[in-house]
Amino acid sequence: MISEQSWADAQVLWDYHQMHHELRPCSVAIGLGSHDLGVADTAADLYKRGMAPLIVFTGATSATSRERMPRGEAVHYRERALELGVPSDAVLVEPRARNTGENIRLSKALLEEAGVEASSVLLVSKPYEERRAYATARLLWPEVGIMCTSSPMPFNAYVATIGDTRLVLDMLVGALQRLLIYPNQGFTIAQVVPDETLAAYKRLRVAGFTSRLTGA
Repeated sequence: MISEQSWADAQVLWDYHQMHHELRPCSVAIGLGSHDLGVADTAADLYKRGMAPLIVFTGATSATSRERMPRGEAVHYRERALELGVPSDAVLVEPRARNTGENIRLSKALLEEAGVEASSVLLVSKPYEERRAYATARLLWPEVGIMCTSSPMPFNAYVATIGDTRLVLDMLVGALQRLLIYPNQGFTIAQVVPDETLAAYKRLRVAGFTSRLTGA
């Protein structure tokens, strides 16, 4: 059972992790690989709405996606987008990235190899990875405009779509830990973390939502 306090704390982290950008058309949309197929759904919807003429799906596999996406995250994302009506020539696949930094670096390299000049990038991720994706891209790709988005749904609805409540809470905590420690390690730009968010994060750690913490 998840306590009322932990639910409330998770909501605080959920709200903080999202950037709430007002979207405008960009040169390319980049779907960041994960266990969440909703990233591909959102990228496909953005393409159909004219928000980007090209999609890059990036990602290999991880401990949380290996069973769900045995052929690799980017490959499964592409298959899903094609099922939803995105033409194959509007999708590029980057199948090697195993973390957010590699997602950005390898996608940038793929676009350069394909001769695509990107002045603006729309990053599509899990809702609780928006801020870290932004902080990573601002460091590694500072010359382009960066916007972030994700599946537009309330926290409880998102948990229901994933079907694993503890996994989502563990991921929320792990994502915030990385925002706190990665700037000093040279992986992201620094982000201001409000006191309320930091307190919620600490309570969730004490409550045991720690499986996605990094030991670095």
